[in-house]
Amino acid sequence: MKLPAHFDYREDRLHIEQLAVEDIATRFGTPCYVYSKAALLENFASYQDACARFYAHGQTLVCYALKANSNLALIDLLARQGAGFDIVSAGELKRVVSAGGPGVAGRVIFSGVGKSRAEMQYALEQGIRCFNVESVSELHHLNEVAGRCGRRAPVSLRVNPDVDAKTHPYISTGLKENKFGVAFDDARAAYQLARSLPHLDVIGIDCHIGSQLLDDAPLIEALDKLIGLIDQLAAEGIEIHHLDLGGGIGIRYGDEAPGEAPVRVADYLQRVFARIDAWRAARHAGKPLTVMFEPGRSLVGNAGILLTRVEVLKPGSSKNFAVVDAAMNDLMRPAMYEAWHGVAPARPGTGEVRSWDIVGPVCESGDWLARGRELALAEDDLLAILSAGAYGMTMASNYNTRPRAAEVMVDGDQAYLIRERETAEQLFAGERLLPG
Repeated sequence: MKLPAHFDYREDRLHIEQLAVEDIATRFGTPCYVYSKAALLENFASYQDACARFYAHGQTLVCYALKANSNLALIDLLARQGAGFDIVSAGELKRVVSAGGPGVAGRVIFSGVGKSRAEMQYALEQGIRCFNVESVSELHHLNEVAGRCGRRAPVSLRVNPDVDAKTHPYISTGLKENKFGVAFDDARAAYQLARSLPHLDVIGIDCHIGSQLLDDAPLIEALDKLIGLIDQLAAEGIEIHHLDLGGGIGIRYGDEAPGEAPVRVADYLQRVFARIDAWRAARHAGKPLTVMFEPGRSLVGNAGILLTRVEVLKPGSSKNFAVVDAAMNDLMRPAMYEAWHGVAPARPGTGEVRSWDIVGPVCESGDWLARGRELALAEDDLLAILSAGAYGMTMASNYNTRPRAAEVMVDGDQAYLIRERETAEQLFAGERLLPG
């Protein structure tokens, strides 16, 4: 099994950067999310470097999609590198403002189909860069809120281009049967409405067709449709200042078929910018166009692991179960999407190799992390669930009154606690008994 960058075996001990995962587990306990700072920064640099190399005729902004992993330490690291941020709630904006430093709100774009008026007002007060508006109703709500606040709201319409991303249906967002965005055929009328509303400034166009895309062909197809729409809007006097292509680039989890490796970020961006440059040259466009991206998984997915310890082994006639101390409440993706994650032992086992289902202690048959893994296991063994940096902790819950895991960042030979492990008492601290 190929390990992600900055994870490797040395003297039969699994390391993240320069630290053995056994030592991390001893210090911080399990279950525990652990991230590589070097991997995170390298992944972000792959976007920044490609933008600088392939797009000389305008600005770019790489907006990290906070829903993938919203820990304050990650926000701080990426903000220092000049990242923008893609948010979908006021809570996420509060995280960015808390961790990102002065002026960071000006690099925030606010997506999501159901922004409340209170969230709109808070975002306006913080001075965010743009609202990615997803419905005509939202245009009216935002215009109302901006007028009440005495402000003008910068808007971009998230256009649903009706492009099949060929990914899991739960993470496909670009088809007309999906709840996201304004239907492509309705976009021109929506832009005309936005222009007419007195408290809105139309500044951009946006799309996001789905997640975990191994092929960039659907993304290029969506780009072509947006380019055509920009030309139509320009003919009607509506000028677009930025083009936001969303995120969606997939990562290698380890179960991909031969020839299905995820597209390289640099290759995808080179094709994007070549297409944009050719289009702008044909139009003799003089004004620069800012191009924006919203990566999430491709930045943090393979930068993190979930450490978990084997509590009980239950060999059986048809299935062998290894019950670990992590569960579906810690990592929801397998139960929700039947997602595949690699499993790496902290030390290679010396006993009999069997096919094991790695399951948690939660009272659900859907509580599993991996199925049919050929491993030599013993009770108390430490395992690393790979590629767990994205949609792990952010989707975690307290089902069965299970406190959420600790989070740790590794920087070379140092490990830093970036989220304390919850306690059961914290989970019910806000609850109250009835009188009498």
